[in-house]
Amino acid sequence: MARRPGQHRRGAVDIATEHFNRGLAILRQHPLFASLLLHAHVLRHAGNVCPEAGWAVVTSNGDIHVHPTRRGDPDVWVHVLAHCLLHLGFGHFQANQRRREWNTACDCVITRFLADLKLGRPPQELLDAPTFSARDEERIYQELCAQGIPAHLQGLGTAGPHHNDMVEDATRWAWRPRTADWQRYFSQGLTMAVTSAVNVAGGREPLLGADTQHVTPAHKARSWFISSYPLLGALAAAFTIVEDPRICARLSITVAAVDTESKEIFINPAAGLDEYACRFVMAHELLHVGLRHQARCLGRDPYLWNVACDYVVNGWLVEMGLGELPRLGVLYDPALKGESAEAIYDRIVTDMRRYRKLATLRGFGLGDMLERGTRGVYAPADGVDLDAFYRGCLSQGLMYHEEQARGFLSAGLVEEIRALYQLPMSWDVELAKWFDAYFSPLEKIRSYARPSRRQSSTPDIPRPRWVPADGAEDGRTFGVILDTSGSMDRILLAKALGAIASYSMARDVPVVRVVFCDAVTYDQGYMPPEALVDRVRVQGRGGTILQPAIDLLETADDFPPNGPVLIITDGACERIHIRREHAFLLPAGRYLPFVPKGKVFRIH
Repeated sequence: MARRPGQHRRGAVDIATEHFNRGLAILRQHPLFASLLLHAHVLRHAGNVCPEAGWAVVTSNGDIHVHPTRRGDPDVWVHVLAHCLLHLGFGHFQANQRRREWNTACDCVITRFLADLKLGRPPQELLDAPTFSARDEERIYQELCAQGIPAHLQGLGTAGPHHNDMVEDATRWAWRPRTADWQRYFSQGLTMAVTSAVNVAGGREPLLGADTQHVTPAHKARSWFISSYPLLGALAAAFTIVEDPRICARLSITVAAVDTESKEIFINPAAGLDEYACRFVMAHELLHVGLRHQARCLGRDPYLWNVACDYVVNGWLVEMGLGELPRLGVLYDPALKGESAEAIYDRIVTDMRRYRKLATLRGFGLGDMLERGTRGVYAPADGVDLDAFYRGCLSQGLMYHEEQARGFLSAGLVEEIRALYQLPMSWDVELAKWFDAYFSPLEKIRSYARPSRRQSSTPDIPRPRWVPADGAEDGRTFGVILDTSGSMDRILLAKALGAIASYSMARDVPVVRVVFCDAVTYDQGYMPPEALVDRVRVQGRGGTILQPAIDLLETADDFPPNGPVLIITDGACERIHIRREHAFLLPAGRYLPFVPKGKVFRIH
């Protein structure tokens, strides 16, 4: 069946649109204009503010109104769009009394700049670059005000003759907030352009237009870390970048995520990140890995722990000025500066309904630290423990960064890296320090009440022995609450009771008040510390209710009012209220369902 004149085949693309899209894609890959174009809004539809005889106009809030039907080669569209973007990057939107002369002066500077840059090709009516003795906009503006605008400069801009290509905010778009710092984006583009030129000269990056499908902003950011940022260079070299939109859609990744096991960083190309935003995102994910945030979860809610770590990491990156905040998934609050991830998590769990609505770089309600098995692909075993490898990369990177003075680092980040490099203190050593805080060494005196020994040479002379002073042992005790529910491990109980018994005997604690609790409470009364190991018989094995045991000790007449309490549980318990000094002993990897006020010792 024959088509009517002007009718296109189904799926066919208008040639004018095709050329425009190709020109836009070329400019999007150019390092000088990528950051500007990312924050601008290109509007190519009927009814915009572009004049009929023009190519495009740009507004002060970053809207580029392009003629919807005008035909031009891709190189022409590159020149037109770059012209509009340079008006923003050069800061040309200023309040001048004679706007026509100022617009023409700015057009002269931009036309000369693009001619020197040899980027794209100007439209036929703009082939001749203007010649002025002055090089800056102000002086050209003064000449035009004094001598008038020559005829050959009437249509120099992209809006056509008798129209300015710089337009104030259009009425229909005036609601958009003016938050973009266009001159900063242009300076970022200059930095990336120089870096790209050095990489091209060194053979690390193909020439623009030669083969750019693999040189994405994410790969450029990774190369920058390896070559110019020692703190994260080793970690960046160890990870593979995955930019497959199908994989990101399957894993529900909106912007980015990281898989520690498979050594992969996922970046969704649909997020439209430029190189500076990719630096921020990649540093964010690498710090998650290097600081072992996933391993430090320790039974906490994984998503809320991810949110707490995001607040800390993003605060450091903003303070260091590393990259640029992406538009989506960034949790940043200046009020949380100086807070640790653990402290922020304790604050979050008090208002879980609010914080579960926040979005990480992966998306709403999802953590950007992927759990093992999410992707189903793992790195081959290379004989190196991942935990030791990641710690070593970050610690060595810190040393190189400081030796080479490669940039400012947040004091909080440096402190956490150094603390992470030190081996963690064993739980039993921490428990021993807890005992030292409550049970100082007893003051002893020499007593003849019971002679300790007699010498053979003088058997009639009694020898004194050292004994505690009168009243020194009064109130020298503490309470032990044992969670004997069915979920408790017998090996855990044995370890905890053995450590408590040995430390009690070493610190001259005569007796310990022991209470078992599961569905009901079993008061064992006072018993010597050594009996905790030899003669304790666990009763119960039902559910877990700790509060009655705590109330029993707090109201007992024979228990000292300032006696501390040790609570041994697996964390599967209800919220408790305790008014005296206390501490918890938990298995490694478990967490209490509330914010503890006392110390927490995790048994390995």
